[in-house]
Amino acid sequence: MSARVLLGDEAVALGALHAGITSAYAYPGTPSTEILEYILQRGGADAYGGDAPVAAWTANEKTAFEQALGVSMAGRRALVAMKHVGLNVAADPFVNSALLAISGGLVLAVADDPGMHSSQNEQDSRLLADFARVICLEPRNQQEAYEMTREAFELSERFGTPVMVRLVTRLAHSRAVVRAGEPEAQRPIAHPEDSRDWILLPANARRRWRTLLERQPAFHAFTGTTPHNELQIAPGPLGVITAGIARNYLRENVADLAEAPSHLHVGAYPIPAALVRRLVERLETVLILEDGYPYVERAVRGLIPPRVAVIGRESGHLPPDGELTPDTVREALGLPLRCSGPIAPINVPDRPPQLCAGCPHTDSFHALERALAGLPRGIVTSDIGCYTLAALPPLSAIDSCVCMGASIGMAKGASDAGVRPAVAVIGDSTFLHSGVTPLMDAVAADTDMTVIILDNEVVGMTGAQPTLLPSSRLPALLLGLGVNPDHCVVLDAHPRRTTENAARVRREIEHRGLSVVVAARVCVEAARSRKRMHKETVGTS
Repeated sequence: MSARVLLGDEAVALGALHAGITSAYAYPGTPSTEILEYILQRGGADAYGGDAPVAAWTANEKTAFEQALGVSMAGRRALVAMKHVGLNVAADPFVNSALLAISGGLVLAVADDPGMHSSQNEQDSRLLADFARVICLEPRNQQEAYEMTREAFELSERFGTPVMVRLVTRLAHSRAVVRAGEPEAQRPIAHPEDSRDWILLPANARRRWRTLLERQPAFHAFTGTTPHNELQIAPGPLGVITAGIARNYLRENVADLAEAPSHLHVGAYPIPAALVRRLVERLETVLILEDGYPYVERAVRGLIPPRVAVIGRESGHLPPDGELTPDTVREALGLPLRCSGPIAPINVPDRPPQLCAGCPHTDSFHALERALAGLPRGIVTSDIGCYTLAALPPLSAIDSCVCMGASIGMAKGASDAGVRPAVAVIGDSTFLHSGVTPLMDAVAADTDMTVIILDNEVVGMTGAQPTLLPSSRLPALLLGLGVNPDHCVVLDAHPRRTTENAARVRREIEHRGLSVVVAARVCVEAARSRKRMHKETVGTS
């Protein structure tokens, strides 16, 4: 076994490589981005069992999952990775895939973001695994992230369903030593035994739904015996159920208790009902420690007799939002907070996040600001990307940010409601992810609105991954969707052109119908990186 220091994300990636995957797909999104990045960078070196796997960024999470489904249908193993809100986009194929006859192992790695470090919400992917009625594994450390990912492929093939591996930010983005085993060989192509098991017409879907329901006892049997769900009985009246990394926070505090509590650790779902019942046989209170929603806390209430008090996030013994910490767990255990020395007051000025110096988006927003000057107050809907920082001073240029692609649909709705001007601002990668379809609605109605696509050639917010289509192909796509050529404009988003760009944007806003403006200039950080790489290449040639 070889030892490596890995992020939790990287441990998942290495586990997938060593499981003999043929392909991996993802859309970049913090905190899951590093999973595919590791495979792209190391896949050739680590895929000892066969050829280097195909690894690709995709248009969005839905297309990523569907491509992985195609690999599985061919009898080969595939990994698909995304963040928690990305699973909303992929929910259609994910939930339906539970009804298919999965032959090649299909593993979905999802990174949740309790505390919303870089996300719009705190949603918990365990709920979607439960909704789809598939097995979910939740590692508590990087070693388990590696081992569980490898095991997830075996479980997927054993039970004929996809398997979810759920991470949280604290695990995804922290490092630890991981001891890796020997890699497996890639599977050969194997076509489905019965293609009806992949055709979800109602007659087939009803049959496959019953098959999934019939598998549930086997899933429960697995989670009732797997070492990932570990039960320790102690004589005292207190019991604790931990899930995922919450076990680490319990371990940091348990030595300070007068006596160790009974403890059930849950690392595999469905929740092991028999173990829960054994845990609480002689307890008075059970504390639920989990990062994310009170999923376990709610689920066990139907398993635990009323005489046992169930406490956790919902009861108010833990904060209802954000990440767990050793201190919040300590308080829930009834322990005094650890004393620390006095903290000297430091006067640090507020430094809200801002766009990078020289960012082309700044110049685009300055042009938009000038274009809107003197017009009645309208609405500027925006989207998810670096440019969302335009909500903050000194720009304060946008009015909304909801979900990928929502800017265009919201601007259309605002226009339909009578708002003028209605302007949507969206990045090039976000437009390709979820902006094309709402733009078709606007094209069909020739809605009185202006769409500004901020084209910086990369997915800037997550580390400058390449966009799916180069800038040169965006106008052709827009014209192919039916945008009026007279109102499909490409601008050079350069500070020297701010005045003329503002005048052109003003003309498009004043046009009574749909107009699309592409403000193009490469991301300043990506440009610097390319320049460095060019110098290094020239220097070594």
